[in-house]
Amino acid sequence: MDINAEVHKAFEVIQNGGIILYPTDTVWGIGCDASNPEAVAKIYALKKRAETKSMIVLMNGEKMLYNVFKEIPEVAWQLIEFADKPTTLILDNPRNVAPNLISADKTLGMRLVKEPFCFKLMERMKKPLVSTSANISGEPTPKSFKEISPEIIKGVDYVVNLHQDKIAGKPSTIIKLSNDLQVKVIRK
Repeated sequence: MDINAEVHKAFEVIQNGGIILYPTDTVWGIGCDASNPEAVAKIYALKKRAETKSMIVLMNGEKMLYNVFKEIPEVAWQLIEFADKPTTLILDNPRNVAPNLISADKTLGMRLVKEPFCFKLMERMKKPLVSTSANISGEPTPKSFKEISPEIIKGVDYVVNLHQDKIAGKPSTIIKLSNDLQVKVIRK
């Protein structure tokens, strides 16, 4: 399947407030426009996940990162530069995203991606992409497309037709960075 055709189809669904099932640089994800609270709510409902349990957003570069976070601790750039595997950073005081994505402590997890499909889709959207594992909350994260439950597949508006035969990588490392310079590893 042609990556550009898949980006186009996924973009159209997202533009219309839909949610997609797509491959990321780690595991299969459920996603939508991170600035659309109704689409974000659809993902919480599909996953049967409490809105108090936050989801992350994917970004494709520095410009997008600064559009969401006014202040980025210097250590964040070092972690991004030297990480040897996908790393999610939880940062303080996000803006320009759906309020139901922001945690009670005013933080949001983000990951910069290089994976071609995600990167090109966000280039087209000009907005971050929500990313949460393709499972019902509390169930194991699927390691391949074949392990994703029919309930999830039927519950999204579009399934990206790329890498469905590939075994997923591990979920990302998660590190919380506060503007007051506190660093906490949430998941290795």
